[in-house]
Amino acid sequence: MKPAPVSTLSGNEQRHGHVIAAWKLAQSSPHTLRAYNRSMADFCSWLDARGMDLLTVKRPIVDGYRHTLAGLSPATVAARLAALSSFYRYAVSADAIRGGNPVELVKRPKVDADHSSTEGMTRDQAKALLEAARADGPRSHALVSLLLFTGIRLSEALNASTTDYGHDTGHRTLSIRRKGGKDGKVAVPAPAVEALNAYLETSGRELLAGAAVSGFPLFTTAKGRRWASSEAFRTVQRLARAAGIEGKISPHSLRHTFATLALGAGVALHDLQDSMGHADPRTTRRYDRARGSLAKAAGYDVAKSLA
Repeated sequence: MKPAPVSTLSGNEQRHGHVIAAWKLAQSSPHTLRAYNRSMADFCSWLDARGMDLLTVKRPIVDGYRHTLAGLSPATVAARLAALSSFYRYAVSADAIRGGNPVELVKRPKVDADHSSTEGMTRDQAKALLEAARADGPRSHALVSLLLFTGIRLSEALNASTTDYGHDTGHRTLSIRRKGGKDGKVAVPAPAVEALNAYLETSGRELLAGAAVSGFPLFTTAKGRRWASSEAFRTVQRLARAAGIEGKISPHSLRHTFATLALGAGVALHDLQDSMGHADPRTTRRYDRARGSLAKAAGYDVAKSLA
């Protein structure tokens, strides 16, 4: 008789897998779901090591778990607790637990909505990265150009298909699924259009004519599979090193750079907010490097208008 296979799931994930799975199905964003997966797996492992059950946890237990996260950044701790709170809210609504959400009143670290820890790039560094990407190949150049000239997230670019790359009222566009599951459409500037067309081996004329394009992933591997986020992430890091850019440059750094360059060029905050798909203008404001500058004080403009 063959031995029973050993499960890779923790005890709590095994016992309460049906509730966890139902909670995951309720999530609309793949990005949120990945983060929630990590948070739940970590919490279940912590509970298993102490012989505790996921569905009988009370607030003091969650307080104890929070103290084990002390070495992480405030944003990470807040995200972990937010994931657990989401799960327990769902469990309460599904009558899987009694007594309410044990995370609801747990103190969470304050995260400054006006601050971003992501490292951006200067204009010269952005140009150097584009040149390094061009030298690396059409796919690298297309990805870096798209991220840098539109400010979309890496996940939004990698989840797009060739049918999403189109044309609307004189603009070349890319339809994307925003964070939170909302649909969006961004204008693709000429440099990114040229890079994408070279990568896709198309002039783009058939898009203007409205001809159908096969619905394949926009960014693929040599075997035609959708380019994995982890591989694309490492590609951007490798290109940054090749460009001689120091620091922790990531795909999100390109989004950060897009925002800071746009604000520096005088793009209105609300227009940039729409371009980046931010629900809260404070999220957009944290990319403004000149924020708080006395030279930008509104009083000067008021004085000019009344002169």
